[in-house]
Amino acid sequence: MLSIISKLYGPFFDVENWKSVIESGSDWMIILSLVLIECLLSVDNAIVLAAQTQTLPTKKEQEKSLFYGLWGAYLFRFLIIGLGTYLINFWEIKVLGAGYLMYLSVNHFYRIAHPAPVKKGKNKKRLLPLFWSVVISIEMMDIVFSIDSVLASLAISSNPVIVLIGGMIGILCMRGIAEFIIRLMELVPELEVMAYGLIALIAVKLFLSIPAIDIEIPAAVFAIIVFLSILTTIIVHRIRR
Repeated sequence: MLSIISKLYGPFFDVENWKSVIESGSDWMIILSLVLIECLLSVDNAIVLAAQTQTLPTKKEQEKSLFYGLWGAYLFRFLIIGLGTYLINFWEIKVLGAGYLMYLSVNHFYRIAHPAPVKKGKNKKRLLPLFWSVVISIEMMDIVFSIDSVLASLAISSNPVIVLIGGMIGILCMRGIAEFIIRLMELVPELEVMAYGLIALIAVKLFLSIPAIDIEIPAAVFAIIVFLSILTTIIVHRIRR
């Protein structure tokens, strides 16, 4: 057991490996390409994060949940890179993730169509406070979306240190994208509806990528769909004002 763990995670603790990567210009070019790939692959993740944090009542809690989610994402990315060679067999995670995302989308539109009556008295008790429920949900989605990112990165470089550095920088950029989308949602409320529509599309995209179906929507194509959706929603918002 210890030998397996050492084999999977030993390269992360090799000082010479880190030194070699940091001092190599060619390795930094690979890291830059991994960051760009991470940003493209994380557009869907950023949309899900932005929509989830909108359920929190204050701006401070939204930013705090993203901060906690960031460090959790780093931890999970470290663990997942070590297990990267086995991730191709984890198609079940994609199915569960797709089902959960579709549930988020359908539940959101159902609540819009059937708003719950305001009940007087005590609020319904939660198993966990709303804030921690959102943080845990963010971490669950990070695990699901990390699979594609790690596999794509390992296909470019087999050095886990390079993949880890590229992934960490990419995750930071992705959190910036999520915060940008949150700010846009505050200015254009209609973007929340658009976001949950895209979440349903993300669920379909994720499900289609399982080995049994193996239909992959290119990250660049999906990024264009997201951009056009946001642009169209902003135009509609301005026309309706």
